[in-house]
Amino acid sequence: MKQIIKDTFFEGERPLFATSNIRLENVKFYPGESALKECTNIEAYKSEFMCKYPFWHNDNALIEDCLFTVYSRAAIWYSKNIRMINSKVEAPKMFREIDGLYLENVELTSAGETMWNCRGMKLRNVEARGGDYIFMNGINIDIDGFYLQGNYSFQDAKNVVIRNARLDSKDAFWKTENVAVYDSEISGEYLGWHSKNLKLVNCKISGTQPLCYCTNLIMENCTMADDCDLAFEYSTLEAEVNSPIVSIKNPTNGFIMCDSVGEIIIDKNCKNPQGCKIRAKKKTVALPKIIRI
Repeated sequence: MKQIIKDTFFEGERPLFATSNIRLENVKFYPGESALKECTNIEAYKSEFMCKYPFWHNDNALIEDCLFTVYSRAAIWYSKNIRMINSKVEAPKMFREIDGLYLENVELTSAGETMWNCRGMKLRNVEARGGDYIFMNGINIDIDGFYLQGNYSFQDAKNVVIRNARLDSKDAFWKTENVAVYDSEISGEYLGWHSKNLKLVNCKISGTQPLCYCTNLIMENCTMADDCDLAFEYSTLEAEVNSPIVSIKNPTNGFIMCDSVGEIIIDKNCKNPQGCKIRAKKKTVALPKIIRI
C-alpha cells in the first residue's frame, strides 16, 4: 500500500530522501537537489520537477503525465526499472546508467547527451529534439515510433532494433554493433561509419558519404537519395537498393544491386579492387565504366 502525497510542494535538499512506497499526485518540486534520491517504488503523477537530480539511485519508478523543466537537468541517473509515460522533458542529460527504461508517448525537447550507458531500453512513440549524442554506449534497445533531431546518435551502441522512425542525424550509428533499422527514414551525412552488422530494411537514406568502413552491412529494399555520393568506401556489404546510386567508391567485398550507378570509383587506395560485385537490377541498364584514379 502506497502513501499518497498530493497537492503540495517541496524545495531544498533531499526532501524525500530514501523514502519508499509513495505516490505523488500534483506535487511540485521547486529548486533544490536530489529530491527523491535513493528511493524505491515511487509513483509520480501529474507532477512538476524544477529541481536538479530528482531521481538518482532509484529502483522501480513510474512517472506519468509529468513535466521536467529546464531546471531539472540530469534528472534520472544510476537507477533501475524506470517507466515514463505521457510526459514532457525540457531538460538535457536525462537518463544515465539506467537498467530497464521504458518510455511511451514522451517528448524530449532538449535531448542532448541523453540516455548514455543505459541497458534494456524500450521506446514507443517518442520524440527527441536537440538530441546530440543520444543513446551513446546503449545496449539492448527496442524502438518503435521515434522522431529524432540530433547528431552523433547511437554512437557505440549495441543490440538495437528500430522500427518506424525518422532520424535527422549526422554521424548516426558510428561504431555500432548489431543494429537493425526497419521501415524508417535516415537523413544525415556519414551514416554508419565503422559499424558492424548494421542492417537496413525498407529504409530511405540521404546524406553524403554514407555507410563507409562498415563490416557486414546488409541493405534490403532500401532507397538512396541523390546526395548519397561516395558511398560504401572500405565496406563489406550485401546491398539491394531500389534506386539509382550517385557514386560508389572503393567497396571492399560483397555485392551491390541497384537500379543504376552514376559513377564507380576504384582508385589506387582500394584494398580489394575485384572484391565487390556491382550490378544493375535490369539487364538493359548499363553501369558506367569504373573510374581509376
